[in-house]
Amino acid sequence: MLQTSPLYSYIPAKDIARARRFYEDMVGLRPKEETNGGVVYEFGGGTAAFLYLTPNAGTSRASQAFWSVQDVDAEIQALKARGVQFEQYVDMPGERSAQGAITAGGAKAAWFRDSEGNIMALVQTLSKG
Repeated sequence: MLQTSPLYSYIPAKDIARARRFYEDMVGLRPKEETNGGVVYEFGGGTAAFLYLTPNAGTSRASQAFWSVQDVDAEIQALKARGVQFEQYVDMPGERSAQGAITAGGAKAAWFRDSEGNIMALVQTLSKG
């Protein structure tokens, strides 16, 4: 049953106003609605994320969520132009693009931290052959 149901993500924030400035001003997201003290952002394919208040924001050492994109390098350029800084994982295997994305295992990816310390990713699935 769950396999056919939409899956939505949560984005934890210690400071909602600060997180909103990051996601709306720097990343360029538009809020769909404010609810339960947080903000809902809609994405492609009918997916969404809920930005919510919690003291646990930024505590995960793994990616919180990722956007499936067509061109990681173009997204990196656009986000850098808005002030987003990307993580540089020097010990991660794979080829690096001029923009800093890593290609390995059939995907090209890049990561950034939001204003709350959460790790977010951009992932481009590469065609096989």
